[in-house]
Amino acid sequence: MRQFRMNAFRCALTLLAGLAVLAFVRVEKVRAEETRQPLAIELSFDRPLEASMAPFVVAERRGLFAAERLSVANNFADGSVDAIARVASGASEFALVDLNELIRYRDRADAQPIKAVFVLFNKAPYAIVARKSRGIRALSDVVGKTLGVAESDLSFRLWPALARQNGIRPESVKVYRMSAAVREPILSAGQVDAVAGFSYLSAVNLRDRGVPANDLTVLRYADYGCEAYGFAIVVNPTFASAKPDAVKGFVRAVIAGTHLAIKDPQRAVDDVVSLMDGASRELELERLRTVITDNILTGEVKRHGLGGIDPARLERSIGQIAEDYKFRKRPTADDVFDGGFLPPVGGRLIN
Repeated sequence: MRQFRMNAFRCALTLLAGLAVLAFVRVEKVRAEETRQPLAIELSFDRPLEASMAPFVVAERRGLFAAERLSVANNFADGSVDAIARVASGASEFALVDLNELIRYRDRADAQPIKAVFVLFNKAPYAIVARKSRGIRALSDVVGKTLGVAESDLSFRLWPALARQNGIRPESVKVYRMSAAVREPILSAGQVDAVAGFSYLSAVNLRDRGVPANDLTVLRYADYGCEAYGFAIVVNPTFASAKPDAVKGFVRAVIAGTHLAIKDPQRAVDDVVSLMDGASRELELERLRTVITDNILTGEVKRHGLGGIDPARLERSIGQIAEDYKFRKRPTADDVFDGGFLPPVGGRLIN
């Protein structure tokens, strides 16, 4: 009888141990499933969807964000100021904004310590787009001409520095202020001689409006000494501190998406156009190819890879902004860019 009780006790202990092991395994499986769940994040763009955003669309459509266990939702802000504000408030974890607007934002007394973690446009897209038939073929030809500018256009804010750097008195150019919505129509109608804007937007849109390509002069600021970088990914500082691996994963996915967009722009544009209402595939393809050639795949990027910055160049670009903007406390390159989330250079070079 005693032996029977001992055997029963041992069986009970074995059963309990087995149940404990099963429970532990089940808990671990649940934990593993939880860790595999994608992290939901929000990305703000500073303007409506168009082909320059192809790296992000490709990253989403081809499963590159999913491979980093990220679920990315997009929203569209009203300019870079609004997009930065969304990141500052925590409404969005990431935003694609003009780096030069971030520089101005960081000068504010109430600015959050927001930094860029990846630069998509190695060269800013700022340009003066003019009609050759109005006598403009080089930057010096704008003297005495009428330049159309939008009040909120970032390109015009760097015009004084560009003019002085090229021996032009800014006041020697007549300025016609207007809404960004009518910039291209006014130039195509001949009401102004040139407009300040983005090369991949204004120039491409004008050709779409029927202005012959051989009548357009695109005077890119970068070709006349402007050091500015362009669009960059910024991140909410609290999120970056709490989820550094997620930030690194997001950047890796964007790099992979950029590689694919460069390798096959036609397929990348198909991904973008499928999300747009009434878009012209030909127009967006021309836009993406212009962006890749002029702004993304520069000599600096070919040498040093996607996403990073040259600190000395960024400091010089801040100095150019200062020619027409009075900083309360001038930010440094370290204030606006953090390269710590970038993969090694070998993972950012264009093959």
